[in-house]
Amino acid sequence: MRLEEYVYRGAEKLRCGYTTGSCAAAAAKAAAEMIFTGHEVTGVKLMTPKGIMLDLDVVDAEMKDGGASCAIVKDSGDDPDITNGIRVYSRVRLIPEGTVILGGEGVGVVTKAGLDRPVGDAAINTVPRRMISGAVAEIAEKYGYSGGFEVRVSIPQGVELAKKTFNPRMGIEGGISVIGTSGIVEPMSNTAVIETIRAEANIRRAAGQRNMLLTIGNYSEDFVQRELPFSLERSVTCSNFIGDAIDIGMELGFESILIVGHIGKLVKLGAGIMNTHSSWADGRMDVLVTCGVLAGADTDTLKRLPDCVTADAAMDILEEGGYLEKTADILSQRMDSYLRARVKDSIPIAALAFSYKRQLQVRTALAEELIKAITEEENG
Repeated sequence: MRLEEYVYRGAEKLRCGYTTGSCAAAAAKAAAEMIFTGHEVTGVKLMTPKGIMLDLDVVDAEMKDGGASCAIVKDSGDDPDITNGIRVYSRVRLIPEGTVILGGEGVGVVTKAGLDRPVGDAAINTVPRRMISGAVAEIAEKYGYSGGFEVRVSIPQGVELAKKTFNPRMGIEGGISVIGTSGIVEPMSNTAVIETIRAEANIRRAAGQRNMLLTIGNYSEDFVQRELPFSLERSVTCSNFIGDAIDIGMELGFESILIVGHIGKLVKLGAGIMNTHSSWADGRMDVLVTCGVLAGADTDTLKRLPDCVTADAAMDILEEGGYLEKTADILSQRMDSYLRARVKDSIPIAALAFSYKRQLQVRTALAEELIKAITEEENG
């Protein structure tokens, strides 16, 4: 059945969905019910950790070889999730004691330390495992059963879907993860992105890295590969969530943080904007006007800046007037000040902002030092 729970993002009303973890737990509950009744189940109710009851249709119900299997169709609501519509299967059989949760086809295997599960385990996270165990325990209590369960979760489409994700880079091979902390998918949720950043940072820290390298996305990753003396494999992609990524780096005990990104994003650091998504704040031209004023730019030059669409276009104007180098120096100082304030001067932090259109790079005070530290760490 369709979940009728909604959240608002600005003025837009968006429908919630449910996680792969909820699907796996509901399928396990339905399959366990089938074992004890001997009949196919067409629907199942599941209470999520968020306190929302799901009433879900069961598909592909099957009983054979002393066990039962069925699936739940994933509904991501209005969230643009590539797992929307996939079938999550749980096959259940009885065992003497305990609850054993295994991964089947399309469920990835953890290959790097630092994730929610140990290396070698199926990528079925802790909360979904707890939900699965609770679901089958509910059925055991209902039918007075005191033995155990083996639950094997599979997602046949997971192998192909994993190729469209960062899973291999994140240390998950052979399929996708069974995830979710609340059981509910909130559309366009920042929480999911931040948890991905945390997971990747955990991997880097568990691998022994002391110096954190943050990249923003494709442009900055390409720049690292082409221009910097260390490998991209050590980076943590933080997208627009620079402030949250810095906080995670501090929490995990990194000794320094270097941020590499295109000037169009990192210029916002000059106003202390730590979430660089345009829906959160822009301020690019405001920053460049302020820096231009402090650089002594003339009034005609400054008046042209607010009409620019890109930071590169604004820098063209500053360059025409002969103010670009001084403006970039002031921008560097402002970025440095706000970054140091974010970490309260507790660890070294720096940023390197680049532009493909020109050779200009804006490097804050400690950028060279941290590039050297990361290079030395990587090369032993």
